[in-house]
Amino acid sequence: MRLQERFQIAIRSAGYSLSTERSYWDWIKRFIKFHKMRHPDLLTGDDVRDFLTHLVMKKHVAVSTQQQALSALVFLYKQVLGRDSLTINDWLKAKRPKKLPVVLSVAEANSVLSYLKGTPLLVAQLMYGAGLRLKEALRLRVQDVDFGRMEITVRHGKGGKDRMTLLPKASVEALRTQIESSRLLHQKALEDGACFVHLPHALARKYPNAGKELAWQYIFASTQLSKDPRTGNVGRHHINERGIQSAVKHAVRQAGVNKNASCHTFRHSFATHLLESGYDIRTVQELLGHANVNTTMIYTHVLNRGGKAVLSPVDR
Repeated sequence: MRLQERFQIAIRSAGYSLSTERSYWDWIKRFIKFHKMRHPDLLTGDDVRDFLTHLVMKKHVAVSTQQQALSALVFLYKQVLGRDSLTINDWLKAKRPKKLPVVLSVAEANSVLSYLKGTPLLVAQLMYGAGLRLKEALRLRVQDVDFGRMEITVRHGKGGKDRMTLLPKASVEALRTQIESSRLLHQKALEDGACFVHLPHALARKYPNAGKELAWQYIFASTQLSKDPRTGNVGRHHINERGIQSAVKHAVRQAGVNKNASCHTFRHSFATHLLESGYDIRTVQELLGHANVNTTMIYTHVLNRGGKAVLSPVDR
């Protein structure tokens, strides 16, 4: 069996996402090409070390990029080739720059929102009002929104974790309208014989008829049916994130906000503004889904208290 086929079987059995599968395979191909097309089974931990060091010395990659390459190769050797004893020592690690997140003021955030409309506005409200990542918002299913409890369930977020967050009151009516739009699209698809919806690996086995149920449909459903690249099944996926990213970038320019703001800036602003309002950092940590409170602590450095709350001598 070819290496790619073995890799696909292993990563799909482990339930990894399609985007992770593609990223990992791309790194494996780069690794093989770096070692002049030698089969990975003939290479050692030192060869992995040399590749990781090359990424820093010659390609000047970021620490997250190098970490992804390492994860891909560890998966290859341990899960595909069965070499649990592989040891990788002393590679040159990329340095993680100390960067503070870009945060909008409340006025700036509202100004940017005022230049959005329709679906981009609703998605931006969920990022700013509930702390969702862009992909988390687009992957919401109908059943993930509880209007009675004013809660949103984020399923299979970063790290495969589920969490609960709040449902902004400002988004309720637009969400109801969006769900109704998804219902109509789903009804039309069923009439046309298309009843597939993508589910994480384990859930796909547990709920084989989920594609027929509205509860499992994406809230931000695409108007076009598409073929699942893994199974070949035809169904409805969620909308593409690039349209939202483009709309937000345009709105930032229209609002005259001179910051390098993006969709993720809304999530940063959500956390910072909650802390400014006096909410406990542990509460913010849970809403964001951070595994470690130290990750959430970064927002204490960008609170609206310039110079670490020190009063400038000129202002005395």
